Amino acid sequence: MEISPTIFIVPTGIGCEVGGFAGDALPTAKLLASASGCLITHPNVMNGGNLSEKDERIFYVEGYSLDRFARGEIGLKSVKQNKIGIIFDSDIEHQLFLRHLQVADACVATLGINVASYIRTKKPLGIVLDYNSSNVSGGLIEHPDVLIEAGKGLIDNGATAIAVVANFPNDSDLKQTNNYREGKGVDPIAGVEAVISHLISKYLKVPCAHAPALNPIELNEKLDPRAASEEIGYTFLPSVLIGLSNAPNLVELNNANQMVSVHPDQLESIVVPDGALGGEAVLACVERGLNIICVKNQNILNVSNKLLNYPNFIKVNNYLEAAGTILSFKKGINLKSIRRPLNSIKNVGFDA
Repeated sequence: MEISPTIFIVPTGIGCEVGGFAGDALPTAKLLASASGCLITHPNVMNGGNLSEKDERIFYVEGYSLDRFARGEIGLKSVKQNKIGIIFDSDIEHQLFLRHLQVADACVATLGINVASYIRTKKPLGIVLDYNSSNVSGGLIEHPDVLIEAGKGLIDNGATAIAVVANFPNDSDLKQTNNYREGKGVDPIAGVEAVISHLISKYLKVPCAHAPALNPIELNEKLDPRAASEEIGYTFLPSVLIGLSNAPNLVELNNANQMVSVHPDQLESIVVPDGALGGEAVLACVERGLNIICVKNQNILNVSNKLLNYPNFIKVNNYLEAAGTILSFKKGINLKSIRRPLNSIKNVGFDA
């Protein structure tokens, strides 16, 4: 099958118009996967609370590991099915904990996912939310060692992928939460969610994604459709388990005996929102001379190509144009041949 391996990133916690909510970039990911034949993206794009979808053309890769792939440090190997272990924060209230266990059982019974085991942390993880002056979502974990210890316990018992369910404080800013639910703000918990999954990826080197444990809040009649998938169940765990069920193995490229399905040398392009060009994956692709497809997608950052002055930079108005751009690379069609006005070729000879 002809493919054009492409990374698709929507950075977490910066309020992107497309992808800043509950899996609302999933249709876009399916479109880009159709164009490229091989799309590498991260849980923030695919996770829609209770809603998600498998696609054999999409590689579900946690953000820290995706950055390593972009830098050329790891390859990705397709798997038919992972054995998923779940880490539960010991601070989760008992009834909510049981709801999560029932969700895991449902994913086994109804979707055929292999959720093999779970473990509760020895003490609370201690999630702290933080919003800095630029309104970027952030936070920290007071006891990261407890998280890593639990993950090692699951791996020792055969887990090949890890889902984390952390307890989030119920005294968070309700106004900010409702702004997000109404499509007017940044996801207040997204930043610290990224910290949690990055830790597992960095130290344990297995596929990972996070689902927050939150108590139900009052109905909001002004709910934005982009946030709606987070309102239809007791937990956000289903999309995480669906994504991890066949997330690719992470293969260190210094291991010559390991075969990979997608090598970073095959990568052709990265699709990223305009203004969000400062991430590690983007800068790695710039260093490697790959195509940067920059899409108008309103967010609170302002890192543009004016700062990078990068030649292989293609700016498009929407993700429909991004898909067409990927197809042109895939088929070897000169973008200048499609755009207007069409200029004559240049004379670079001695008589120019």
